[in-house]
Amino acid sequence: MSCAASLKRELKILETHFPKENERFQLLSANMDELTCKFIGSSDEVFIIHCNFTDSYPMSPPVWFSEADDAVISTVIEQLGDVTGSECLLLRHVKHLVCELCKLHNVNLPVSLPHLVRQLPPERNDEEMVSADEDEIPDDDDEEEVHEVDDCLDHYEMEDEPSKNEKDNDEKEIDAENFAVLARLKSNQRKDYLKGSVSGSVGATDRLMKELRDIYRSDSFKKKKMYSVDLVNDSLYDWNVKIYTVDSDSPLHADLCQLKEKEGKDHILLNMTFKEHYPYDPPFVRVVWPILTGGYVLGGGAICMELLTKQGWSSAYTIEAVILQIAATLVKGKARIQFGAGKSQYSLVRAQQSFRSLVQIHEKNGWFTPPKEDG
Repeated sequence: MSCAASLKRELKILETHFPKENERFQLLSANMDELTCKFIGSSDEVFIIHCNFTDSYPMSPPVWFSEADDAVISTVIEQLGDVTGSECLLLRHVKHLVCELCKLHNVNLPVSLPHLVRQLPPERNDEEMVSADEDEIPDDDDEEEVHEVDDCLDHYEMEDEPSKNEKDNDEKEIDAENFAVLARLKSNQRKDYLKGSVSGSVGATDRLMKELRDIYRSDSFKKKKMYSVDLVNDSLYDWNVKIYTVDSDSPLHADLCQLKEKEGKDHILLNMTFKEHYPYDPPFVRVVWPILTGGYVLGGGAICMELLTKQGWSSAYTIEAVILQIAATLVKGKARIQFGAGKSQYSLVRAQQSFRSLVQIHEKNGWFTPPKEDG
């Protein structure tokens, strides 16, 4: 069965088991790009949850997000990074989503859930779910805790031991140096997990690992060498990005050529930091070097782009797309290198302050599109 046909089948199953009349979990809309569902909490609170699909589904998992400022929703969405499988991945995600939301909101499972589980390929705990009381959530806390620990260990074991085909593909498509970076990151994650000192979140870590792996395979990175990526202190949450390529007809390109002649450097250095709620929150991006005028670069090096705010961000954006969009925005904003400027003009604190002010202004006044003559 093709990927598209498989996704259509899963969406049809969800529409059957979770119609808009369902007492607990409802599928409001669905197509091959996205779906929107509604969860009804213990006091009839309504939570809207969205999901995006990429063309490579199920090789790349669904991307879940919610605009609701609810800790329970955020926690459960983060856990979906642990739910894997090559078959019926969407159905597995929905099963986990419904089970955990019902448990944490202390409400009964929808009666249609066991019927959904029966249509999944066998996996651990599926038969236990079917045989459980359809109107009650298991209350054996000790047993649940053991299963959660086992599931987490299984997840990290899986990350450490990819299939032989995956290893072979990575070795063929990723340079040896970058392949070693991925292996080292996986090893460090495993050690941190066993020590109980995991940073970030499982969901953010999984997504960032995928983004980094995709970048290492990308033609823009490997062949065209439009940009490079270095992890600060091997931290998956702190990236230094060097942009080498901008529009060759732009003044900024000419400035980069002059910069190479004067200082032997031909790039713009960005810093990207990620929080535990990524990809549902955007990264914080700032220019580190050189000092630029124009290009929508603010004091301290922050960048004025709606895409980098919560208002304009989408969890479906890839990091490579963001990097290339920033390069285009610098050109569009007529950025120029300020030769001879003091390096102290840019700092993380100043960038954060100016970015917060920017967000407050645009939240109040909205965003606007500059006239065409302004780029």
